[in-house]
Amino acid sequence: MPVLDRLTPPPLVAVFDAYGTLFDVHSAVARHAAALGGAAGPFSEAWRAKQLEYTWVRSLAGRYRDFEAVTEDALDAAFALHPAVDPGLRGRLLEAYRVLDPYPEVPEVLGRIRGRGIRTAILSNGTAAMLSDAVAAAGLAAQFDGVLSVDGLGVYKPDPRVYATVLEAFGTARRETLFVSSNRWDVAGAAAFGLACVWVNRSGRPDEYGDLPPLATVATLDDLA
Repeated sequence: MPVLDRLTPPPLVAVFDAYGTLFDVHSAVARHAAALGGAAGPFSEAWRAKQLEYTWVRSLAGRYRDFEAVTEDALDAAFALHPAVDPGLRGRLLEAYRVLDPYPEVPEVLGRIRGRGIRTAILSNGTAAMLSDAVAAAGLAAQFDGVLSVDGLGVYKPDPRVYATVLEAFGTARRETLFVSSNRWDVAGAAAFGLACVWVNRSGRPDEYGDLPPLATVATLDDLA
């Protein structure tokens, strides 16, 4: 039974994290895998890990840099960690990151959710320009009632002020607001704030936040609706 059939009360809005949930963050490197050779996988993992680390450190330190700058900084760190990778790929990798591939089930699942009369939105660390490019490249612009960025707040998830922007944008109560993310730390932050959460655990990772559980865990978005 799809998760949406089991939720009480049913959500009025379904809000999705973008990077790693709707869009494959490793697809940028995958497009240039031939040029990176055997370093492609570790390089992509390092880029993503440093990107997340930098958002957390900058939020805690009160030294915000927008997600585009953080993504560039993280890429430079990945190059430093993998000196055999050609730094001439930098521009092409950054361009690819702006138009990441959506996971294959995304368009159909969003359509099914909207067919239930549930509004849909994105809540992301990405800048408005990055999100606009990604959504447009994937042909998903008509599938969202809102695309919300942390940029106006100057702080990253999992700060509770980020999740509060959804309630302000849609006028919903916390338990009427479904939040969906593949990032377990993001789900923990949203659960602590009081949103109804679903964790998309694509890689079968163990649960690290047992005291801040999701309402449901799914392997792909297909299990949502």
